[in-house]
Amino acid sequence: MTGQPYAVTVPRGYRVGPWVVREPIASGAFCTVYAGRPAGNGSPDLPREAALKFLPTGTRTPRQLRHLRELAEREVELLGRLRSPRLIRMYDTLTVDDPDHPELDGATVLVLELAEGSLDAVPAPVPDPAAVLAQICEGLAQLHRAGWVHGDLKPANVLLMKDGSVRLADFNMAAELEGTHAYAPAFVTPDYTPPELLWPEIDERGTRIRPSADVWAFGVLAHVVLTGAFPLPGGTTGARADAVTRYARGAAELRLSPELPDVWREIVRDCLAPTHAERVGTEALLRRVEDVAGLAGPARSPRRPRLRRPRFRHRHPFLAGALATALLAVTGLGTAAVVAHQQATRYDGTPVYQAVPVEPASAYGYHRCPPNSVCFFSEHNGHGEMCSWQESDTDWQAGGKTCAWAADNPVRSIFNNISDDRQLSGVAYYRGTDFTPAGFDRQRRPRRTGCSGVNSMGNLAGTYAPRSHELVSSCSYRPSLWGVLVSLW
Repeated sequence: MTGQPYAVTVPRGYRVGPWVVREPIASGAFCTVYAGRPAGNGSPDLPREAALKFLPTGTRTPRQLRHLRELAEREVELLGRLRSPRLIRMYDTLTVDDPDHPELDGATVLVLELAEGSLDAVPAPVPDPAAVLAQICEGLAQLHRAGWVHGDLKPANVLLMKDGSVRLADFNMAAELEGTHAYAPAFVTPDYTPPELLWPEIDERGTRIRPSADVWAFGVLAHVVLTGAFPLPGGTTGARADAVTRYARGAAELRLSPELPDVWREIVRDCLAPTHAERVGTEALLRRVEDVAGLAGPARSPRRPRLRRPRFRHRHPFLAGALATALLAVTGLGTAAVVAHQQATRYDGTPVYQAVPVEPASAYGYHRCPPNSVCFFSEHNGHGEMCSWQESDTDWQAGGKTCAWAADNPVRSIFNNISDDRQLSGVAYYRGTDFTPAGFDRQRRPRRTGCSGVNSMGNLAGTYAPRSHELVSSCSYRPSLWGVLVSLW
């Protein structure tokens, strides 16, 4: 398995508790899932096979550990408390105690019901899509009735069992309701995120989320399952997020695919209402979906779909590792410190008990940026020193407003918080003063360091210190004739 882009690399045949690790099933930024078999002849109390979900909660930086432990605690708490037919079953939780393998020592292992694959691995068209969607909706209703929000519904988190039935899985982002809201980590899958959570307000407890967020995600998922396309246009995730934002603000209409069956059109439209208050409730949604699927009572299982071979989305190990590290470092939101007592198992099978602390972690800092301003930060994710402007500035060190720290430190993140009703809403920034290029920028086509569109926030490379910025109507590059001649020269 050397060189593979796995969050946790576990050799085949490795023993964890009563389980022996077999082949990898799936991997993401936060965890790797392996097939598992009971060791030896097994125990009559153990299933014949299981999915072993490894989270590297023992071998990361303190901030990453806090975040990973919180993700593990969320999933363990939900699956430990809920027993619903549409949620994946959890058999046990283990903690690897193996100092001889420091890369695995301290890892949390969730022993889960083994599925055939995920909805993400089913070639289009999905067999019996109405029955699949009805079971997904039933799983959401079970979660919401129990007072939980899934928070990350998408095809990869919908598992298909051997009998063709459907289970919801991956509850790392799940949150328990406190009245009308819950608090979830500041990490989302943009294509399935409602507009109110694309740029959320985040406090020390995390992001406020409602069950209506799952309803929006179901609407997107239903559209994808039934048509093979997302409901809002765009060739990239960023472009689709921009389309969602414009739609929510009334600047664009919802244009559903003509391939969407008529019986689903109003259901999807009601799920994708621009505000949470306008979206259909979960129970009403379930009744409508079951009516469309022709079901009376619990959803029947569709015929078993043909699955694609397991695939790993990150083809380049170095890039995958860098992405995983970045995600772990920037999404560390925590609640008050708690301690969870989990059963742990040593490498030799001896059971022990270990207390796993979950400590508060830092949140995003973009909220500090004043309204209708552009802000630059000395650290990633809006942290560190901040300088903000509402107009252009020809010289950060000698202009009308100075940014002293930028003289010696690079800019690592930016938030364009300018209202999109202004004529000039983009922000272009330059290494030189007076909106001029400097250094490597002289060789680049746009001849500028970068440009941030309205309502955009994100991290920069952190290898330069801009000296000026100007407000522009658009970040699109449209070279002038003089610019073309200069570049040819």
